[in-house]
Amino acid sequence: MAAATFFEHQHIARRNTRVMVILFLLATVAVILAVDAVAATVYLWATALRVPVNHPHPILHAYTLVPAHVYVWSSIATAALILIVSTVSVVRLSAGGEAVAEMVGARRVEPATRDPLERRLLNIVEEMAIASGVRVPHVYVMDNERGINAFAAGWDTANSVVTVTRGALETLSRDELQGVIGHEFSHIVNADIRLNIRMIGVLAGILFIGSIGQFLMRGSRKGDGKGATQLFFLGLSLFIVGYVGLFFARLIKAAVSREREYLADASSVQFTRNPEGIAGALDQIRTGTTGALIHGRYAEEISHMFFGQAINVWAGSLFDTHPPIDERIRRVSPSFIAQSYRERRDTSPPPPVADLPEETGVMALAAPSGRRVGDVGIAWGRSAGESAKLVGTLDACKIDYAGRMLAAIPAGLREAVHDADGARAAVIALLFAPKDEVMHEQLEALRTAGLSTLAERAAAVAPLAHELGPAFHLPVVDLALPAIKSCSEQARNELIVGLKAVIDADRRVSLHEFVVLMLIRNQLAEPERPAASGRRIGDLAAEVRIVLSLIAHAGIRTDATGSRAEALAAAMRAGTQELELAEQPVASRLSLDEVSAALAALKRLAPLEKARLVKALFAAVTVDGTIRVIEAELMRLIGAVLDCPLPPLLDSLDPATLAG
Repeated sequence: MAAATFFEHQHIARRNTRVMVILFLLATVAVILAVDAVAATVYLWATALRVPVNHPHPILHAYTLVPAHVYVWSSIATAALILIVSTVSVVRLSAGGEAVAEMVGARRVEPATRDPLERRLLNIVEEMAIASGVRVPHVYVMDNERGINAFAAGWDTANSVVTVTRGALETLSRDELQGVIGHEFSHIVNADIRLNIRMIGVLAGILFIGSIGQFLMRGSRKGDGKGATQLFFLGLSLFIVGYVGLFFARLIKAAVSREREYLADASSVQFTRNPEGIAGALDQIRTGTTGALIHGRYAEEISHMFFGQAINVWAGSLFDTHPPIDERIRRVSPSFIAQSYRERRDTSPPPPVADLPEETGVMALAAPSGRRVGDVGIAWGRSAGESAKLVGTLDACKIDYAGRMLAAIPAGLREAVHDADGARAAVIALLFAPKDEVMHEQLEALRTAGLSTLAERAAAVAPLAHELGPAFHLPVVDLALPAIKSCSEQARNELIVGLKAVIDADRRVSLHEFVVLMLIRNQLAEPERPAASGRRIGDLAAEVRIVLSLIAHAGIRTDATGSRAEALAAAMRAGTQELELAEQPVASRLSLDEVSAALAALKRLAPLEKARLVKALFAAVTVDGTIRVIEAELMRLIGAVLDCPLPPLLDSLDPATLAG
């Protein structure tokens, strides 16, 4: 059976969310019944209600004598409490992965860190993000956790975080750490991270009753007499009821999590092409003194999110959120021999950051027939359907390509994007015109906008940015985004203003500039919990026309000799036919706000409907049987805005030949 595509995984994740909600409702009913039993017991005790001793079932009969309003109000109060706590928890986590990382006390790793272990971790994350087309996540470290573990969190592929424990950072080799991070990237692209956050919020309510019981028992210690005793036993009863919630919470997490862990392990092997990496990491958990255990306050709530089994539970075969380690190792590497691996395992520390190679620059491209780099391309042998299946793929070849691409970026520019001000300057410099006189106009536009300091920084990195062609723009933007997102709101707004000033300065806006600005604006918007995504193509025909028109215009080569109108019509026809829509004329003029609104609406398509849209976009862009650098990068930029991560499409070309 063929592996599920990115969009099918998204669809399955939505289905799992519905299953989780059903299980949550059943758990809520169970907790309500348990609380009703406690309330009735308290009523019987408080009123000293007498029960006929000659009744065949005196205890059950006693509960039938409790007035109905006791059960009704107990049920209403319990249901309201669960709903309120779960809602508050979901709202609290609306910021996404960062909220989860901060909740567990993790520390954000600064992009400019000089710590060798942290630098190695960032390099792995950056390499995998570029290879998969996912935006580079923020990276966090749980400094107080010695167990070997990690988790990914977030609402979507564009706004996620990866968190590792200090134990993983210090214990694992580079290959092992890469295997773990590959596992977490699988969770990111398969929409597991969204389900995981929802699970934290939803389960908070049914776990809260037990917390109330613990609070009452602690409070009873401060009193004395009959009141304190009653308070203690009430707290004890609610604490026991809390175990009903805990039972169901663990059952739900185990039901939803286990198979996804096997899938993430397999995806990590596919991504890294190194089964020993993840098998070795699992072996280190198996042999380590602390294993994968997490000791923080929120270990129970987020246990389903971790790479390894983070908590000890009774009846582990039923309630463990992760499969047994031995079985996981057997599945990813059937021939793995632990003793042999341990003897040859690489334990050398990463080199100091100061020892990294100096800037080497990149090779220049001699474009065939005098064409611009953006017009260089390859024959595209995939159908539209096969092309759409590239979304969200984790491919080892892409990892190799990403490594070569990162090596081709000048070291000075890579250093600049790890600093907040340098990252903003680098993104601005990417859009500077190659002609000096035009670039001077763009710099003057920045100064006129009150951004003189940013203009000077951008001018300083411009020579490095000019060495790079459009194929490098998205990777550089991705590398810069973590530092930019950590800036103040004023600094982020200045970047948007600066990009607009640079784009407008030469009195023409290229499609590439257009979408880069749109992506930056999209990424710097305040993160929020995604709205429901169930729209259909037929409901958004006008928005589809706008985005297809954008792609059709990108397909016009600068050295084209045929009719521009015919080429536009052919691209539009290919896209609309793929969607089975009536053919529509190409929009001749498009505004930034118009395209932004269209993409925002299309982002809300149901997963399988979004797959149809991506197929149509590929049909339009490859209607001539080829795909050029500028087209490939525009597709990737649009995919980034639509939350459809596309890996590098031209990995058959040497990155060094894609310089500007």
